[in-house]
Amino acid sequence: MTRILLLALLLAVAVPAHAGLFGKSPEQSAADAERGQLPAVTIWVDATWGFRKGGAANDLSAAHKAFYAHGYHVVGVQPYIENGDLQGFFVTYEKR
Repeated sequence: MTRILLLALLLAVAVPAHAGLFGKSPEQSAADAERGQLPAVTIWVDATWGFRKGGAANDLSAAHKAFYAHGYHVVGVQPYIENGDLQGFFVTYEKR
């Protein structure tokens, strides 16, 4: 059991975090939303890996660009803070 937990922890640290919901990139999330003709979609942009300020800002920009290219615009960005630490953002897009 300890080995499994250790392996899970090592994978969590070794695998780079990126924007997207359930491990999808922003581009994939946007393409899936467009393909599914969703009127709105909310994704998770992780801010816990690497440089929180620059990394999160870059991930948000990449997500906005990807969704805009698929016909969506931002309607809300909600930061999620846990124990005083920024964990990430819930970002909601709506079809234009």
